[in-house]
Amino acid sequence: MTEAVIGANSSVIFHFDIKLSDGSAAESTRVHNKPAKLQMGDGSISAAFEAQLTGLKAGDKKTFTLAPEDAYGMPNPDNIYYVDRSKFSADAPAKAGMIIGFTMPDGSEMPGLVREVVGESVTIDFNHPLAGQTLTFSVEIVQVS
Repeated sequence: MTEAVIGANSSVIFHFDIKLSDGSAAESTRVHNKPAKLQMGDGSISAAFEAQLTGLKAGDKKTFTLAPEDAYGMPNPDNIYYVDRSKFSADAPAKAGMIIGFTMPDGSEMPGLVREVVGESVTIDFNHPLAGQTLTFSVEIVQVS
């Protein structure tokens, strides 16, 4: 029986660690020992990331670096919003650095990072926190089907 190799339509379970360009840890599935699951070709990750996984099999480990365009993309200025400070309650005032969940029109929740509070204006950034970063990924393939 041959081992399954990651291809165009593989379902992959894998652990990953993400490091910033300065070497600091950004994210890891190992913290809670919950590997990620991925369906190759579904568009949930970039083609460049998929290309790095193609050909690997269970037990393989690989480390690679992706430019921002191939990881979480570049920050989009259209994802920056200015909200009136009165929209925040006195119990939970907006402070720079806070991540706040906002309810979208479709009922889903989207996290936004408070970039700054100036006067009555609160700047909220809905870009992914890792957008614009060159990232190093270390992956360990757990299962391929």
